[in-house]
Amino acid sequence: MIFEILTIFPSMFSSPLAEGMVGKACDRGLIEIRVHNIRDFAADRHHMTDDRPFGGGEGMVMKPEPIVGALRAIQASGPAARSILLTPRGRMFDQETARQLSLLPRLVLICGRYEGVDERVEQYFTDDQISIGDYVLTGGELAAMVVVDSVSRLLPGVLGNEGSALEDSFSRPVLEHPQYTRPRDFEGLSVPPVLLCGNHETIRRWRRGQALHRTRTRRPDLFARLDLSPEDRKLLEDSNFGDR
Repeated sequence: MIFEILTIFPSMFSSPLAEGMVGKACDRGLIEIRVHNIRDFAADRHHMTDDRPFGGGEGMVMKPEPIVGALRAIQASGPAARSILLTPRGRMFDQETARQLSLLPRLVLICGRYEGVDERVEQYFTDDQISIGDYVLTGGELAAMVVVDSVSRLLPGVLGNEGSALEDSFSRPVLEHPQYTRPRDFEGLSVPPVLLCGNHETIRRWRRGQALHRTRTRRPDLFARLDLSPEDRKLLEDSNFGDR
C-alpha cells in the first residue's frame, strides 16, 4: 500500500514513520510512504500556502491552489488514490474505517493547518474528511501518523502475529481483557491465579468477563452496541468479573 502525505512540514514524518512496526514494514516493501511538501506546488515566489480569510476573522486559511496542484500531480503519477483531509470537521476515525482504508492500493492524506483549509478543497477535491478525536491539534500531521499506523497494522504481513489485529480492542465493540506477564509477583502485586491454572476454557471465560465488565464501565457507548450472548449475560452477572 502507498501512503501519499501532503504537508507543509515534511520533516515531521522523518523519525516517527521510520521506527517500529511502520519502519519495518517500509523496509520490507509492504508499505511505501511518500511525503510531499505542499509549498512545492505554490505558484508565487514566496511559496505561500495560506492567506487571510474572506469576511475577516482570526488566523490564516490554507489556500486551495497548492493543495489542488499537489493532488492533481499525485493522481497523475499512478493508480487512483483516495484523498482524505484530516480535519476536526471530519467523521470520526475508528477501527472499521481503518479496515476499509486498508483495502485500498493508495491513500492520500492532506494535513490541514492554521484555521483550516479553503472550503472548496474539502467540497470538490477530496473524497473524505476524517477526525481522530474531539480535540484540537496544531495541524493534521499527527493525525496522519495515527491513520498510517492504524491502517498499516491491518495489512498482510505487517504484524508478526496476524491474529493480533483481530483480537485488538475496537476490532470488535469490546475493550481488550487485562494482560499480564512475568514476573508473577511485582512489588506485592500478583497475577490473577486464574491465568496460572492451565485450564484454557476457564481462562477464556475470565478474559471475556473482564472485557465485558471493562467495556460496560469505561465505554458504555461501545457496550450499547454489543449483541450479548447468553454466556455474556451470565458473565456480567458474576461478581468475580468486576472492572480492575
